[in-house]
Amino acid sequence: MMSVNREKVGVTLLTIAITSSILIFYNNWVYAQANQTATSVAASSSKFIGAGMAFGLAAAGSGIGLGFVGAAGLAAISDNPKMQSRVFIFVGMVESIAIYGIVMMFIILGQ
Repeated sequence: MMSVNREKVGVTLLTIAITSSILIFYNNWVYAQANQTATSVAASSSKFIGAGMAFGLAAAGSGIGLGFVGAAGLAAISDNPKMQSRVFIFVGMVESIAIYGIVMMFIILGQ
């Protein structure tokens, strides 16, 4: 049976709770505005929140994944130095997640 680290589960649930509460309270604040200019300002500020979340969550996920892949990769290289090129490929695959987050950030801000 797989053991679950309670700290990781707690941090994940806390992050989800904080993000959802911010979105719920922010959503109520946006719809409380009455005129068109305030709505357009709120819509443009929603872009910034979305872009920040896209990049921040992608970078955080990439950092966590890179920690696991880097540790396992160093262990593999220490056993067999010929594995170095394969480890670099896996590290590059994990880093691409952060690049996808940057691309999504620019797509969101470009609209």
